[in-house]
This record gives sequence, structure tokens and C-alpha cells, in this order.
Amino acid sequence: MALARTWSAALVGVEGVPVEVEADLANGLPGLTVVGLPDAALSESRDRVRAAVVNSGALWPQHRLTVNLTPASLHKRGSGFDLAMACAVLGASGALPVDRLARTAFVGELGLDGRVRPVRGVLPLVLGIRRVPLTAVVVPAANAREARLVSGLPVVAVADLRQAMAYLREGVVPELLDLDLPPLDSSSSGAGRPDLADVIGHVHPRRALEVCAAGGHHLFLLGPPGSGKTMLAERLPGLLPPLERGEALEVTAVHSVAGTLPDHDPLLTSPPMVAPHHTASTAAVVGGGSGGRARPGAVSLAHRGVLFLDEAPEFRRGVLDALRQPLECGEIVLDRAGVHARFPARFGLVLAANPCPCGVLDEGSGGCTCTPQARRRYLARLSGPLLDRVDVRLTVTQPSRAELVAPVPRETSAEVAERVLLARDRAGRRMAGTPWRTNAEVPGPELRRRWPISADAVRPVERMVARGGLSLRGADRSLRVAWTLADLGGRDRPTLDEVAQAVTFRAGVAA
Repeated sequence: MALARTWSAALVGVEGVPVEVEADLANGLPGLTVVGLPDAALSESRDRVRAAVVNSGALWPQHRLTVNLTPASLHKRGSGFDLAMACAVLGASGALPVDRLARTAFVGELGLDGRVRPVRGVLPLVLGIRRVPLTAVVVPAANAREARLVSGLPVVAVADLRQAMAYLREGVVPELLDLDLPPLDSSSSGAGRPDLADVIGHVHPRRALEVCAAGGHHLFLLGPPGSGKTMLAERLPGLLPPLERGEALEVTAVHSVAGTLPDHDPLLTSPPMVAPHHTASTAAVVGGGSGGRARPGAVSLAHRGVLFLDEAPEFRRGVLDALRQPLECGEIVLDRAGVHARFPARFGLVLAANPCPCGVLDEGSGGCTCTPQARRRYLARLSGPLLDRVDVRLTVTQPSRAELVAPVPRETSAEVAERVLLARDRAGRRMAGTPWRTNAEVPGPELRRRWPISADAVRPVERMVARGGLSLRGADRSLRVAWTLADLGGRDRPTLDEVAQAVTFRAGVAA
């Protein structure tokens, strides 16, 4: 009898895939059938949609209704298709203009009373919808700030199904869209972060933080409790440059899918820091889920920021070893029953560990009761392949009494961050036209081919490799750190001094 079409989107990882929603009204027993690989939540939308339409003052067609979600081979999950299905049904029954309906997309969950409730992942959903030539996308009012981050597609925010119907019939934009929303480029996510000026002493760790921030390198801090490992790690995000527009959209999309996006911050412009507890499961750290749903884990929530694993040896061995793929590739690929998803995961890893189970470093004081075997077993929980991917390693000791009482002015995070930004600009100019942004991302073969270092300068690395103190991966990573040291020093290429410092950082220096 009648057919109406509209648009919505499905989430695959952190990407939105446009989905055409078709509603067909035919003779037969009244009922609503949803086809197109819907999950349980989407199949239950039949009752929600019917109740929402009736309670919004519209007539429910007493015919056989079939709603098809295309592409039919793509699994559809969640309740975000409710609003599109309701409008498509009303279009098929003649209650809404089908021409305007076909040029509009809808995202939102319906309540039984017709209210449009927010859903997760609106930013990537709208980004996916933008690939279709449409005139507008209708979203829940609570998701308006997030949806407005996408340029090139008008956003209509509605509080209930009645407002959506009024927009389709009369082109009336609800007043909710005229709310005083904050500027899109303002974000308070970086406000109130700990300052590096609070750190007393720790000359080598402060320098290590600067190097890791400038080059995107990973860091391992070994020291007793109270030596300042956590204090140092918490100050690393404050040294990182603000996220560029594209990076900010990437990070915001991940947090939107995970449901951790702050209501007051529609766009995250500061590098995030994620610190999972040592009891976290593998799925919580690298991502996963049940029922065919794949959700980002801590490694993806830390994308373009810092992942801090405090008491790293206490994490399960499988959790730690699962970090190898994202450390190398900058993404995590999840293959589960009925789902294949990719999540971005390019972060700076900070590992912190005690020297032994009891945590006392000074064996001569009589405080440590751990045997050498117990120490080795404890630190052996951090596998060699994992530590081989960590560029900078430090043994952190507590500041001396003289350092505690000395009135020495200490650099603030803002001062160090300015040098980091200059070093990244220098590296960015050198890597212009390549897919890499930081020294840590450059593959070893490309690093040696594009930007060779003199034979005299690389001798410290060659000697360590010959002695078995460095793997070939470790040699490449040492050269990357040397390039970062050169960028911080304003040099065009690393010299013998920078390479020697990089090898020292790799070997682990006492601080």
C-alpha cells in the first residue's frame, strides 16, 4: 500500500555506518516486523515505537508493517533506531511527508510517552550519516552539543516525538536548538591538572617526562612506595600539546561510544589520562564486551593521551601481554562472535612498579625481607617483550633531605610544555608528508632510510647490540629517543651525546 524511507546509522567500533530505514505498509493482520539483523534491544523497539506513536497523539496504522534496515548484512544493535523507525512508520501511513522524510536522518531512543532519550556514540553516528546527501539530522536534545561538533550537516534537537513530527510537517525547528551552548573549542578537561612544579628534586625523572612528552615514548618507573612514581606519572598529560581538531574528534568519538563523555565538555581538547586498577580484566583494558557488542577499553580511552598502569606487576599477565599490539600498531583489533571492530589506541604508556613484593628498596637497612628469587619472580611478571617496547626506564629514589628543604625554583608544567611543543613542531616539519606525527611512531627501517645518523654517532647503540644489551627493536627505539633529544636541543640531527643519552635512558638510570 505505501512505502517510506529515512536514514539512521549503526556503530561498528568507533565508526558510524549509514543505515537506510524502510517502512512498508501492506494488507494483512496488524503487526510490526523488523528485519535486517536486529539484536534483542532493537527487536524490542516494536513495542516502544508503537506506544510512543500512540502517546504522541498519532494514529497507529492497523495494517501489517515491515521495517527493513539496510544494509541487511550488517548487524544492528541498540535502541538508537527507535526514532527513525517511528518516523518511517508514520511516513508510510501518510501522517508525515515522505519527501522530507527521505532527506532526513534520525538518531534516538524513544520512551513509551514519546520522549526522545540520548544514546551513546552520537558523534561517530552523525559523522557516518554525513556521508549521505541529506538536509538534516534529528537527535535527542541531550546529545545536541555533541552532534553539533560535526560540520556540514544541520542538527535538529528534539525532546520528544511530537517535536520531530512538527519539524517534518512544518519545518519548525524546536527552540531547544537555540539554547546557549558553549563554544565548541572550549574544554575544561585540562583544567586543574597537577603541576610539575610540585615535584621536589627528581632531576632525571623530570627530564624523562619531557622526553616522553616530546617524542611520544613509553616510560617505566621503578622505585619504592612514596618515591614519587605516581606523582610524576600524573603530570605527564599536562606536558602534552593540546589536541588538534582532528585528534579531538577522534578522542571524543571514543569516549562517546564508551559513554564517558562529560556532559559539559562536548569536545575533548586535552590529552586524556586513564589509570585502570590492577584488578581490571583484559576486556576492560583492551576492549570487548558480550552479546556481540564491542566497547572500547582503557587503551582506547587513553588514545592521544596517557595510559598509566600503577603497580604494573600486579596486573594479570594476559592483560599486560595484550598491550603489545596497540603499542606497536596504535590500534586494537577485536574479533568476537558476530563482531569485528577496530579502535584507535595510540597512547603513551607509563608503567610503575615496586622493586620487590614488600616495596622496600634499601636492603641494607634491614627493611626488605624479600629473597633475590622473590624479587626476580615479581619483576618477571613484566615480560621481556613488553619491556622491550618501553623506551625510557628509570629507577626512582626518594628525594634527599637537602632537596626537600632547599628553596630551589622548579619549572612549571607550562614552561616544560612550551619546550615540548617546540620539539614537536620541529619533528612535525621533518615528517611533513608522512603518516607519522611523533618520533615514537616512525618505523625503524623508515627512520634509518629517511633520516640517517652518522656512523660515529650510532656507535653506542652498535656496542650495546653487540654485547646483547639491546635487541634490534631496542636499537630502533633508542634512535627514536635520540631524535627526540635532538629536537629538544634544537639540533638538525642527533649527535654522539644524544645517542649516548638515549642508550642510558634505555638501560635505566638511577634518579
